[in-house]
Amino acid sequence: MNDKLLDKVKHRNKAYRGWKQGQVAWKEYRKTVQAAREQVRKAKALTELNLSRDVKGTKKSFYRYVSDKRKTRENVVPLWKETGDLITWDMEKAEVLNNFFASVFKTSAPATLPKLQTAKAGTGRMKNCPL
Repeated sequence: MNDKLLDKVKHRNKAYRGWKQGQVAWKEYRKTVQAAREQVRKAKALTELNLSRDVKGTKKSFYRYVSDKRKTRENVVPLWKETGDLITWDMEKAEVLNNFFASVFKTSAPATLPKLQTAKAGTGRMKNCPL
């Protein structure tokens, strides 16, 4: 991140505070946000292009960037069981979430399913079909 981009991001944050306090118009704030977003995207694309182009010379920086992208930083918060117990272990959390999703997406067949009728050979029409 260079100084010019850092100034743009700071200006965006300042515009946000001004908009929240009613000192900056919405259109001006949005214009500032879009300009900052565009420059951040360009800088990110340029960085990735440089990393991919120079991968033979600087493998360490390339793989550091890739590994930073692969890391998951969010943890699942403690969950409550149906019995009211607090779950903190990862395996127990996985079991609770699995049971919940299995109960939500469980398909239960209704007792009265319509019966499928077979087509007559050669006619392409169903038996007992009113059409």
